Amino acid sequence: MAIWDFVKDAGKSLFGSEAEAQEAPAQPAQSDTDRKVAALKAELSALGLTGKDVHLTLRGDTVVISGKARDQETLEKLILAVGNIKGIAHVELADGAGSETPAPSTQPVFHTVQKGETLSAIAQKYLGKANRYPEIFEANKPMLSHPDKIYPGQTLRIPQA
Repeated sequence: MAIWDFVKDAGKSLFGSEAEAQEAPAQPAQSDTDRKVAALKAELSALGLTGKDVHLTLRGDTVVISGKARDQETLEKLILAVGNIKGIAHVELADGAGSETPAPSTQPVFHTVQKGETLSAIAQKYLGKANRYPEIFEANKPMLSHPDKIYPGQTLRIPQA
């Protein structure tokens, strides 16, 4: 079991505010947790990161991923896609979860963006050359739509050579 921490108050807002949730007419068969899991699944679907064998469970501000992703890259993108949602503080990989392809011997490298950082600065730090920023951008598609659209608190995948 592995757990990754995220900045709970940063990221895309999928769940709405607590006030909006209380004002919205309640659907009789859907709890707040079910509504949030459905929103997470819809976001993964929109990003093209769903899989029939990947399942999400929400426990407070922690998302538990179980099942198998098609490969290690997709698994890492799943972790980031749900972790970079406002209101999510932790992503946990359940025992036995992972990818259908064997995992590499190295752990994934993630970086949390700090205020004022650019992809070039992050590339310089991890890849040794600032002009390698497109590699980080490509490693984080489809969650990133443009290299200049990163924000403090966002967690990014750093590709390994």
